[in-house]
Amino acid sequence: MKNTMKKIASAALALTMTLALAACGAKEAPAASQPSSSGAASSAPASSAPAKMYKIGISQFGEHPSLDNCRMGFLQGLEEAGLKEGVDYEINYMNASFDTNICTQIGTTFSAENVDLMVGIATPSATACYAAAEDKNIPVIFTAITDPVEAKLDSGNVTGTSDKLPVEAQLDLIRQLQPNAKTIGIIYTTSEPNSVSAIAEYEAKAPDYGFTIEAVGITAQAEVTQAADTLISRKVDCMSNLTDNTVVGVLASVLEKTNDAGIPVYGSEVEQVKIGCVAAAGIEYVQLGVQTGMMAAKVLTGEATCEELPYETISEYGIYVNSDALNAMGIELPAAIAEKAIESNG
Repeated sequence: MKNTMKKIASAALALTMTLALAACGAKEAPAASQPSSSGAASSAPASSAPAKMYKIGISQFGEHPSLDNCRMGFLQGLEEAGLKEGVDYEINYMNASFDTNICTQIGTTFSAENVDLMVGIATPSATACYAAAEDKNIPVIFTAITDPVEAKLDSGNVTGTSDKLPVEAQLDLIRQLQPNAKTIGIIYTTSEPNSVSAIAEYEAKAPDYGFTIEAVGITAQAEVTQAADTLISRKVDCMSNLTDNTVVGVLASVLEKTNDAGIPVYGSEVEQVKIGCVAAAGIEYVQLGVQTGMMAAKVLTGEATCEELPYETISEYGIYVNSDALNAMGIELPAAIAEKAIESNG
């Protein structure tokens, strides 16, 4: 009986040692070379952390071609800087549908998600993002803002690109296309700092080109077409459209009214000319977005902080014309303009 018990104890001891050795082997297995995503063995130690994937929240004030081009260019800029979506970063894109209250909600959402970077496309989105990011010191990059100083986005953990209008070039273009014009009508949103700033510049510089400005302020998109009727009734010689997001969102409806009245409308960038404005001295928004994306890449990767990157303004502008719209208004394109103009029929 004693011998039997000894045999049982010896067997139990052997089994215990076997299990212990097996457990040690299982524990050490992860330290062996693991296949990488390309299928090749990796020599990196098991403890190495995966590369960080940045979370970027993009808030766009509303959908129209100019702002869409900014977003497309922004993503292109990140790629040109060497960052790839799905590998280096992920995007949470939200559209405010031209509602400032929704802009605020979007900013709050991004803050709750602790994104690594907020991007505000147009002034209302950018200011809402900055307000939501400030407590957590989340960097904010903006684009499509005419006057960052007026919008109070020129200091702090924020930077980006301005789409400041070449107002003098626009006034000169209108004078050359309409030598006898005296009055320019402009519709603008009273709550958009970029538009208020642009109106002030137009009013200051228009007399140098022999114009007076008839400006009609609106507070909501529903008032835009009524404002167009007001300017038509005042018999303005033409209208100049700003980069005012509220107005641009219903520009097609404004053009229906002005076309019927025989009043030419000048745009502020190429997309407005494509949908029926006669001409524009303006910027190209895809390129503006590219410039913004490359700035964002520097902030994400730690190459620079927002404070170290002053906001940038594109100094170059193009002359865009819509020959169909010009012909419909009976406006002849001078040879000097035609030489440098870019045809932009839809």
